[in-house]
Amino acid sequence: MPHHIVITKPLIRPSAALTRCNVDWVRTERSLTRLDRLFARLDREPERPAHLDEPRMSPHRVVLFSATLAFYAAIVVAVVTTSWLVRFDWQVMFFRPYQQWPEIHGFLDYWVVLGQRGPTAVMVAAWLGWRSWRQHTLRPLLMFGAALLLLNATVGAAKIGMGRLGPHYATVIGSNEMGQGGDIFPSGHTANAVVTWGILAYLASTPRTRRYLSALSAVVSLSVGLTTVYLGTHWLSDVLLGWAAGLLILLALPWVEPLISVVESWILGIRDALRRRGGVPVPLPVTPASLLPQRSPAGSRDEQAPAREPVTAARSRAPAYLAPGPHTARCERTPVTPQGTRRPPHPERVRGTSARPLAGG
Repeated sequence: MPHHIVITKPLIRPSAALTRCNVDWVRTERSLTRLDRLFARLDREPERPAHLDEPRMSPHRVVLFSATLAFYAAIVVAVVTTSWLVRFDWQVMFFRPYQQWPEIHGFLDYWVVLGQRGPTAVMVAAWLGWRSWRQHTLRPLLMFGAALLLLNATVGAAKIGMGRLGPHYATVIGSNEMGQGGDIFPSGHTANAVVTWGILAYLASTPRTRRYLSALSAVVSLSVGLTTVYLGTHWLSDVLLGWAAGLLILLALPWVEPLISVVESWILGIRDALRRRGGVPVPLPVTPASLLPQRSPAGSRDEQAPAREPVTAARSRAPAYLAPGPHTARCERTPVTPQGTRRPPHPERVRGTSARPLAGG
């Protein structure tokens, strides 16, 4: 009578299956482009972050504003009274720095562009527009627009009101050249550099980033102001007053924050009204109750479960470019043929083994 011997043999070694799963997972991760990962990160931030630090008009800032305003008034008085500062302006002009160091003239001709209002406004507005879209708020662009408006109003009025001529158009040696119809006092290049690059530090999200950007904007504004003196387009006192004028605007920006909030709410309200009129659904705002920890009913086993994170709903949502549902590795998927699956519908079958009867003697 023939005997049947049953031999069990694993189809795939566990280590090989695990290796294949890891390889498939790595390939899936590497197939994502940088743009896909960027969109996935933006998808996890559907609302404006609540941790953004908005500067306030603290007593320290009030003291700095008052000291800068006093410095501004002292420079104006020193120039109007033709004091030692005006004599020093003439000494620097006769020194002619552009003739003393002609080898850096070409580079500084391009470097001074960092103080021109048109090119710098376009660059900074592009970056702040990206930040506004990423954080779902109009505050960066609105603050930049308010800073430029204050800059044009204050510096422009001072230029026209004092009417000082520049070094290239001076008429009387040793005079302050005030009231001659010029528009050189204070330096617009310097004030624009202080405001344009300083607004990046003002709108920084963290104190550490604000410190780094403040140092960088200070270096840029100082170098741009000294470049105008090197080129002979401004007196040194023009640059000093330009620094003070730009710093006054940056220090006064917290007073504009309430108005910016009102304007932002008004613009977003108009946008929502246009969406409703066009039939586009308006996303509901996040209510404070949704940010509170969720407690289980009394008597349940999971009463002591930890509170959920405020942004779990945004993090659990799959990115738009991936298919919905959990992602499984290739080795975990059931092979399917035109006739159907090749695995028998036996739930008690042990995965990775098979039994074959062999004829024996």
